[in-house]
Amino acid sequence: MLRGARCLRGAPSAPSAVLAVALLSSLSRCSLLEPEHPAVSALSPYFGTKTRYEDANPGLRRDPEAPLRDPQLLEETCTPVQLVGLIRHGTRYPTAKQIRKLRQLHGLLEARGPGGDLGAALAAWPLWYADWMDGQLVDKGRQDMRQLALRLASLFPALFSRENYGRLQLITSSKHRCVDSGAAFLQGLWQHFHPGLPPPDVADMECGPPRINDKLMRFFDHCERFLTEVERNDTALYHVEAFKTGPEMQNILKKVAATLQVPVNNLNADLIQVAFFTCSFDLAIKGVKSPWCDVFDTDDAMVLEYLNDLKQYWKRGYGYTINSRSSCILFQDIFQHLDKAVEQKKRSQPISSPVILQFGHAETLLPLLSLMGYFKDKEPLTAYNYKEQMHRKFRSGHIVPYASNLIFVLYHCKNAKTAKEEFRVQLLLNEKVLPLANSQETASLYDDLKNHYKDILQSCHTSEECQLPKVNNTSDEL
Repeated sequence: MLRGARCLRGAPSAPSAVLAVALLSSLSRCSLLEPEHPAVSALSPYFGTKTRYEDANPGLRRDPEAPLRDPQLLEETCTPVQLVGLIRHGTRYPTAKQIRKLRQLHGLLEARGPGGDLGAALAAWPLWYADWMDGQLVDKGRQDMRQLALRLASLFPALFSRENYGRLQLITSSKHRCVDSGAAFLQGLWQHFHPGLPPPDVADMECGPPRINDKLMRFFDHCERFLTEVERNDTALYHVEAFKTGPEMQNILKKVAATLQVPVNNLNADLIQVAFFTCSFDLAIKGVKSPWCDVFDTDDAMVLEYLNDLKQYWKRGYGYTINSRSSCILFQDIFQHLDKAVEQKKRSQPISSPVILQFGHAETLLPLLSLMGYFKDKEPLTAYNYKEQMHRKFRSGHIVPYASNLIFVLYHCKNAKTAKEEFRVQLLLNEKVLPLANSQETASLYDDLKNHYKDILQSCHTSEECQLPKVNNTSDEL
């Protein structure tokens, strides 16, 4: 028997309109009863920063603990000596602001009266989100981190060895979802070393709990120029606001109003976006394809993805130079770790920190990747070139889904031709080798990579970059 039929066997007899709602609700809940068949939606590739990690890495749906071994990883004459990883927190609840908007939309649906259609199904669908959730890590997010730990430990066994466990260095943003992600990652490593044994409290682990460092993980909060010119500047997101009132979004607005049978004047782009993201949250948190997913088709989803990408582009990406330059402090910190490891290896000393893991946000990763020259389109993303940007490189759901990770691996190699020792670096984004921005090669000599980024390493001083330009206060008045 089909699993849908199994779920519906107990559905009560009822008038057809009510039954339609019941069937819809019962079918959606069915995926929650049978998690071995993960719920998927045609909208899944378009959720931007709310994308599940396994939708960006579909191979994980089969076996989430098997390492994703990219065939381009260096092997044979190269030995990994250090890993520096920047990791976005796992799946989280919506923020309190998003939950309030969802309540507002739910209220509109309840006020429109009964009707055996999608609007009625949504009005009847449980609104289970509460203000206390406010962006906190969910159980699925902890699982994201534990499974990532297991895969990385299997992929780099020499670095994630039992002997190195006490030398792990973990740094995190002060946000609970990042602190909890770091703790869950450590629990995954414990599971790797001690299969079947329950992990101790993180505070009692040999390497200790992650250390909070917001100057590194939330550098954007400490950059006055970014805060003034972008974060608190009403005109900085001009293209986002213009797209909300543009033809693509207005078409969706009218379509959704007709589908849900609510006055179009009661809806706006923000409410449409929260409906779209509620589909993503139900899917990511509970593995449920809820009726919210039936409000939109893939054409709508592509437009809503672009709206999300516009915001990320202008606030965290290439829209303003300060977005990426504010991350110089983090970029330089990564290379200080790599430099130290190179020096220690040259002196035949043990590497003091073979694995350094830093837990932050999409807002931590995107500026850094932009600083390094990744995912830059020939033309900027604007409110007016949606169709021209259909094949853009800057798609936040592909770059920074939940649990996304950017990993620097430092290798000690013997050159097969010259027999000389050398240090090489590979970058992995979401466990796939990321070709170097300057050469498109899959690995680089460490010195060549440093030379390519010497401007950032030598000339980008956060105190100067983040300083507001001085205003000329001279006056002609006597």
